[in-house]
Amino acid sequence: MPVPPKSMPMGCASLIPRNVVRRLRRRHRTFPFRSTVHVRLGTQYRPVLEESRMPSRALPLFTAGAVSITAAALALTPLGVAAAADPPPRLTIAQIQGTGAASPYAGQTVVTDGVVTASYPTGGFNGFYLQTAGTGGHLSRDHAASDAVFVYLGSKGAATAPRIGDHVEVTGPVSEYQGLTEISPATDGTSVLTTPAEAVKPVTNAYPSTDAGREAEEGMLVEPGRFTVTDVYTLNSYGEIALARGTTTLRQPTDVARPGSAKQQSVIASNAARSVTLDDGSSVSFLGSGKNTPLPWITQERPVRVGAPAQFTKPVVLDYRNDEWKFQPTSQLTADNAASVAPATFPNTRTDHPAKVKGALKIASFNVLNYFTETGEDYVAAGHTCSSYSDRAGNPITVDDCGADGPRGAWDEANLQRQQDKIVHAINALGADVLSLEEIENSAKFGKDRDQALAHLVDALNADAGSRVWDYVRSPEAADLPPLADQDVIRTAFIYHRVDVKPVGVSHVLVGSAAFDNARQPLAQVFVPRGGGRDVRFLAVVNHFKSKGSGTGEDADQGDGQGASNHSRVLQARALVRFVRQQEDTADVRKVFLTGDFNSYTEEDPLRVLANAGYTDLGTKLAPSESTYVFDGLVGSLDHVFANDAALEWVKGAHVWNINSVESVAYEYSRYNANATNFYTPSPFRSSDHDPTLVGFTPR
Repeated sequence: MPVPPKSMPMGCASLIPRNVVRRLRRRHRTFPFRSTVHVRLGTQYRPVLEESRMPSRALPLFTAGAVSITAAALALTPLGVAAAADPPPRLTIAQIQGTGAASPYAGQTVVTDGVVTASYPTGGFNGFYLQTAGTGGHLSRDHAASDAVFVYLGSKGAATAPRIGDHVEVTGPVSEYQGLTEISPATDGTSVLTTPAEAVKPVTNAYPSTDAGREAEEGMLVEPGRFTVTDVYTLNSYGEIALARGTTTLRQPTDVARPGSAKQQSVIASNAARSVTLDDGSSVSFLGSGKNTPLPWITQERPVRVGAPAQFTKPVVLDYRNDEWKFQPTSQLTADNAASVAPATFPNTRTDHPAKVKGALKIASFNVLNYFTETGEDYVAAGHTCSSYSDRAGNPITVDDCGADGPRGAWDEANLQRQQDKIVHAINALGADVLSLEEIENSAKFGKDRDQALAHLVDALNADAGSRVWDYVRSPEAADLPPLADQDVIRTAFIYHRVDVKPVGVSHVLVGSAAFDNARQPLAQVFVPRGGGRDVRFLAVVNHFKSKGSGTGEDADQGDGQGASNHSRVLQARALVRFVRQQEDTADVRKVFLTGDFNSYTEEDPLRVLANAGYTDLGTKLAPSESTYVFDGLVGSLDHVFANDAALEWVKGAHVWNINSVESVAYEYSRYNANATNFYTPSPFRSSDHDPTLVGFTPR
């Protein structure tokens, strides 16, 4: 031991905790105990003690009277040498986690041990999950603190992460990282113990419905139970699959409940109670740095679709990351290790054709996702400016922005062909006799015949069918259309099976309505079955109301679940009702079908206008469990077919063919070569982002 100087700081931390010796008294002077109190060796001091907090090993050093401070007795640390710190407390993981949203030990260094249940040396998590030995199984009702914690090793230490099943001791500071409790040990702060530990058991309780309940299981190994896929949008980018507890998807609240109602709030609460995300055990961005890494979960022919059951075969860890609760596999899932790592499988629920719908004729609606024959490349060649979305090699695939009146679809002929092949195969398999289209190019905006793109699509349909099966409804004369400047660059249209029906007279577009200044004007056409008379004629009107994405003033999002521009859509619904009455009187037709993308869920205000005017939503009436659209994990219908009371007498059935909204966007033509796995095929699946609604009816 080095010889200490005559006057030195008192460093008793290794022997006597600072809270034991409150002060040292020399004669009539009191010295508060601090880490740098100077004492003189050989001088007598009287310690003032809190014996109840003094470790027993320190008691022999003191008597009731004065003592002499010696370097040997108190193991004083010489000047310039750091005093030894209090040893960190040894705690159970449940103590570290606590019963609240944050650890009561955040910012403090602790020691704990447990069994490794999940390890992520690759993929970006850079750590492992540790759970107290023997915990899990069926948790009691008073279980309030999680028995597991994430141990973050950092990118440098991740490669040394212990193996699943190891008994490990960890020393490090506790922190809360975006709501997840973590311990971050130093390089030497993790050690594998040789002592055996009782195995961890997966939690068998039902998935908690509250954040507090989930917090009590944060990081623990769990057996999920029954779940249903409710969204796959971020599968393409982050390998995530949104799930709903139980056998049904999460519903768009305003698709089943009136805005502002108690039922709407009940649906919102139910969605929150049932939702969780199944992740891939990594933070890889498959559209960014991971674009050359094959996506997990899906292949070109093996999809994961909304509505499919998640069939769990292995336990998962209940994780909290990116502000949401997630199920993580116990190691990073990749396309190569799926057979051994994937905790769940999903049946392929695709069908090559829609379910059979009764009725002699079929009418349907199909949003064709910005089908433009004017490509971005064409538009740039004509002297305009465009930006594009590119594949992983930097090749332009689709238009990003060509201005308000520019094209919105494929970038070049090769990508137009890919888009067209999917749409053609979908339409020819749908089985509709009258089909309304939305989001098709208004070719007049590019100095061409207004129907040029529509005719091009019909030619492709007939080529695929092998004969001239299809024809299209011609646009009204220019004098009977709104001024070109008032028309949108996308429009609505009708195509029809020539053998089964034919148009009667010319089509009509609503002209002069301020309600449609920000949307596509309705298009009306009278049809009659081949060989039928005046009594079986029917009027079809296709619509595409203003979208929910933007609006100011009265059109600002009111926070009631109906999105932006609801005011405009209400005005458009009222204008539509007036327009249809005029068309009925002009054509002397009383059977009416309204079709299209109304950008309104079933219980929202615009569709209440139509219901109050006597129109029945046939999808809701005849196929209430089926929906046409998925947004943010919520399933509902923006696309509808309505019938007035007279036409309703003809209707026999309805069906939504789920070929688009339920599919990963990875299968869309716009994601061609976006990932190391090329998911594109010319199949109908993900030919659009909306699903077609098919209605069967028998005119009589």
